[in-house]
Amino acid sequence: MTYRLLTLLLPLTFLMACGDSSNSQGATDDATAQYQDLSVEEFAGKIGSENTILLDVRTPAETANGVIDGAIELDYRSPTFKDELAKLDQSKTFLVYCASGVRSGRTCQMLKAAGVKDVYNLEGGYNAWVE
Repeated sequence: MTYRLLTLLLPLTFLMACGDSSNSQGATDDATAQYQDLSVEEFAGKIGSENTILLDVRTPAETANGVIDGAIELDYRSPTFKDELAKLDQSKTFLVYCASGVRSGRTCQMLKAAGVKDVYNLEGGYNAWVE
């Protein structure tokens, strides 16, 4: 009985592992993988470019210690964050940063999933910026 069960399950397992990878999860992965991490120098070079939004996703306590001039502040931890993010002009290029690059990376993924074409994350975040 056990042998029979194994002979039925083994091919089924193989077929599932070799299934079509073009499902919606794969498409989401492709979309979120398209934002780019930039060094401080690269990020600084894009600030002020036409049709660009500079977005700081740190908390108010964090931004009290300084911001990059011209940044729009949206607290990633705010319950209204996703709604506020959706109100921004999705046709623009986004330069996103947080303290270390984690929350801004997640924000970049959200923007890409929403269809924003050009999204950049500051590698190392504001901590790297001030070093």
